[in-house]
Amino acid sequence: MVAAGWVDGAEAGLLGALNLSGYLIGVGGVRALARRVSVPRALDIGMAIAVLAFAACAWRGGLAWLGFWRCLAGISGGMLMGLAGPSVQAVTPLQRRGRAGGLVLFGVGGGITLGALLVPLLLHGGVATAWLGLAALVLVLWLVARNYWPRPPAAETVPEGRAPPALGIIIAYGFSGAGLVPPMLYLSDLAARGRGLGVAFGAGMWVLFGLGCIAGAVLGGRAVDRWGGRLAVLVWMVIQSIALALALPRALWVLAPLGLVSGFTALGITTVALAAARERADALAGVIWVRVTASFAVAQAISGFALAALFRVTDESHATVFAAGLLLSLAGLVVAWADWRWRWT
Repeated sequence: MVAAGWVDGAEAGLLGALNLSGYLIGVGGVRALARRVSVPRALDIGMAIAVLAFAACAWRGGLAWLGFWRCLAGISGGMLMGLAGPSVQAVTPLQRRGRAGGLVLFGVGGGITLGALLVPLLLHGGVATAWLGLAALVLVLWLVARNYWPRPPAAETVPEGRAPPALGIIIAYGFSGAGLVPPMLYLSDLAARGRGLGVAFGAGMWVLFGLGCIAGAVLGGRAVDRWGGRLAVLVWMVIQSIALALALPRALWVLAPLGLVSGFTALGITTVALAAARERADALAGVIWVRVTASFAVAQAISGFALAALFRVTDESHATVFAAGLLLSLAGLVVAWADWRWRWT
């Protein structure tokens, strides 16, 4: 969109921040919606919003138009991420929940990879064609998946009792979300414009990101089954810090591992955090997961707007925004270590 002149670099960052803000709204409201209409219907609504939002972005209606629909796309993402993971784990035996969480996010990583492979092909027809193609892809995936939506017990959607505070995981995951904003919003732009490699290479970075997501989701589930949630969160925060540090050197060879490791940590941290929530609250894990995901979403929204402003005032310095992400990731690492060391409730 930047290369086609629809928005400039700073406006693209703003659209990303609006998308993250929508994610927060979706996470905050989806459990109430699921209680009212059931989990499968709430997931259907989330997918329908995604299709509509992607299709609407095909019209070059200006920054306000695109901002509204990118926010709505974020709402759909928050609904799906806030509901799918806990619902799948609720219908999965205890000993398989780590891997089940990984498989849910495996699908997310697969979607990122598929989209990254298709977008360069669709861009031959222009930006509008790319958006319509993505809308069609989501529609097809929705029609295939909707017959397999999880149907958790009523206790999972209308929980009784008091969930533990789980402050360690909530704070650590929030810092993780804030630190992941640079690779999630600026990774392709770093390669395409920051390193001067062009749009095709920028799209290739998202292919690597998606492949990393797949690996992180699968291995994250296995790590939880072997180590437990607390230690797995700590390990993934170490990996995230390494990923952000890889963006700082200007050497071109670091771009490939940067894309892979960024994706590995982006979905892997969600896999292990989901399992950590389940460890601490069992049937009330959905309540904790909403808090954890809300922390992530709030931190990402604030970080998204702040880094968009920082990107503009630093004359679009990628190094500055990735350095800020590294500092936020290191803060999350410290919290995760303290949570593992002293086992906060």
